Amino acid sequence: MSIGKNIAHDSSIGHVTGKSIFIDDRAAIQGELQVGVVGAPVAAGRLKQVNTRRAELIPGVVGIFTAKDLHHNQWGTIIKHQPILVEDKIGYMHEPTVVVAAETREALTKALRVIEIECEEGKPVFTIDEAIAKEDFLYEATPFVQGDVEQALKTADHRLKQSFECGGQEHFYLESQATVAIPLENGQMEIHSSSQHPTETQHVVAHALGLPYHYVTCTVKRMGGGFGGKESQAAPFAAMAAMVAAKFNRPARLILSKDDDMQMTGKRHPFKNFYEVGFTKEGMITALKADLYSDAGAYADLSSSIMERAMFHIDSAYYVENVLITGRCCKTNHHSNTAFRGFGGPQGAITMEALIEDIAKVVGKDPAEVRRLNLYGKDVRNRTPYGQIIDHNPLPEMTDRILSESEYARLRSEVDAFNAKKCGKVRGLALSYTKFGIAFTAKFLNQGNALVNVHLDGTVQASTGATEMGQGVNTKIQQVIAHAFGIPPKDVQLMPTSTDKNHNTSPTAASSGSDINSAAALMACDKIKRRLQILLHKFWNGETFDDVKEIELDFEGDLDHIEFIDEKIIDTKTKKELPFKEAITMAYLNRISLGGYAFFKTENLGFDKKKCEGRAFNYFTNGAAVSMVEIDEYTGEMKVLMTRILMDLGRPLNPGIDRGQVTGAFIQGMGWVTHESLVYSDKGVLLSHSPTTYKIPNIQDTPREFVVDFIENNENKQAVHRSKAVGEPPFLLGGAVFCAIKDAIGYRTANNKISSPATNERILMALSE
Repeated sequence: MSIGKNIAHDSSIGHVTGKSIFIDDRAAIQGELQVGVVGAPVAAGRLKQVNTRRAELIPGVVGIFTAKDLHHNQWGTIIKHQPILVEDKIGYMHEPTVVVAAETREALTKALRVIEIECEEGKPVFTIDEAIAKEDFLYEATPFVQGDVEQALKTADHRLKQSFECGGQEHFYLESQATVAIPLENGQMEIHSSSQHPTETQHVVAHALGLPYHYVTCTVKRMGGGFGGKESQAAPFAAMAAMVAAKFNRPARLILSKDDDMQMTGKRHPFKNFYEVGFTKEGMITALKADLYSDAGAYADLSSSIMERAMFHIDSAYYVENVLITGRCCKTNHHSNTAFRGFGGPQGAITMEALIEDIAKVVGKDPAEVRRLNLYGKDVRNRTPYGQIIDHNPLPEMTDRILSESEYARLRSEVDAFNAKKCGKVRGLALSYTKFGIAFTAKFLNQGNALVNVHLDGTVQASTGATEMGQGVNTKIQQVIAHAFGIPPKDVQLMPTSTDKNHNTSPTAASSGSDINSAAALMACDKIKRRLQILLHKFWNGETFDDVKEIELDFEGDLDHIEFIDEKIIDTKTKKELPFKEAITMAYLNRISLGGYAFFKTENLGFDKKKCEGRAFNYFTNGAAVSMVEIDEYTGEMKVLMTRILMDLGRPLNPGIDRGQVTGAFIQGMGWVTHESLVYSDKGVLLSHSPTTYKIPNIQDTPREFVVDFIENNENKQAVHRSKAVGEPPFLLGGAVFCAIKDAIGYRTANNKISSPATNERILMALSE
């Protein structure tokens, strides 16, 4: 049995030995060109001309291209209005403008430095407040309305009216945007890309070159990290490389440097959320009026869907009877912000978690008490602001367990005693939650397909639309297939994701890559298994097959008693059995297909976007975290002393991989709310554009005491083997650290207000107020 076992990540040995092949590890093909990009020198304005004379004189430079060299220059996942290369209007600093092709990287580097771009500079917009004042929005969402907010606010015992800001975040994947384009015969193009969405990359390349889709194949072996940053924004860079490959009929390689990648690509959306909340003397929330604003950047990208998910998750894990939630995506002159792990969910949830801290301060209660009071119930108080009923809600029991196992009451007493000493350091303690909806909010994306081929030696090759970015999706699918056939996981090989084998696939995103693609793979396996069951049922019941008489696969009855166990196929009724490999050979000799293709769509989704009501998600992945921090009052330095996490992952397909996802997501979430600060100049230049200027968490930043545990939950029938998605939900638990910081500040000041990220500087300033 492979399900629920800790088998190794299928690329683990390759990663630690350095043998895993990434895009830039691919050996150069004869005649291959090196491709680079020059960005706009201003954040807003118009392109006047490009001077390439000096670059053209550099030996080895073979071509310089601008927007006019593309057949089609517009792209966009939702709204196709973003140029691949600047044609006229400039949207943001370092927006791709010129593409250079050279024989060597040395020649390319020299050429990129001497290209001159002349612009007419305009007046940029850099803040959400500026965009609000101009009413310049790329998208306005349909509001979520439930109950009577205005009346509930009027009658509330207490009201708070304030705003909450959270910053953006750099994806900081180890492998920058990378692609190799290979021209084939008859005008076809083969693309190898570090992309989470091979189908979109295929489509953008085809449009850019003026080709039909069937002339372009996009293949993804693996990515060196993605985190959402390669869901949409890998595609235009692939188009640039493909343009060069098509012009010269030579392979072309485009690998961005870390600096160029960070300057040219979008980030997590910064948000500024305005809200008014009403609550009782005990701290129970009775009304929430929230207006969410995101910094979308210059173009739409995925901003509308990200805003909607923020609206879906501003309730965090708490029931609110009366709500009015609006959302607007602000147009600014920053890089076009994009998908990032959590996809807007963190920006919504952390607003509510921070708000709970403020409510607790007003009513004079421990924030954990206020959280418990407002938590979604099991049979009552379980309707979301968008009308979905939360079923099988484990949060109340999870709360009891994590408060007990973390010894929260004892920790609170210790924090109180420590802070009373006033020794130059102050501690804070917080509990927070994740209740993350699993499904793409765009219903049509909840689909996938799989191709499974069984070979005569009993081994299996499988292809799905899932892309492997280090998260272990291929390993989970490998386990599902191995379990289905009763064979060892080592006998199953997941092939590179490619649009010629798996068409019209959705991006590997929304934490649903494992759910959708595992389900499709299992369906494909079941088709093959059914043929083998019929074959053996007839064989074991005396039917003979020869060169004259062929088997007919026309049996309609139940054959579940013929099982695939331990590399054998066994009739549990008659106790007859046959080795799996022999059964495969028998099927082949009788001309029975040993390949299976299947299509899967997530059932029972039905959210009405006009009414903003319905079943938006397939199910929820839940979690809770308790964190304790210590702050130096003289420097603002913060350390996480303890974090305890309790997750509901259903029946994990691979507990070890899931544990890695939980710990990694939490640390990344913690980084977003503490260290990771995007810094721009007054001209819109990203100053924190390298590992030396952008701070991600390191080993010293991890909690000194760090415990991750799972609950037992067998109720999730909406996913394969009753598992639950894990990629994004634990990210939101990083909010526990932010709330612990707010808690600590509240011991020293009357106002514990602080924006995210709570950097050391911001903490020090908050303590000084």
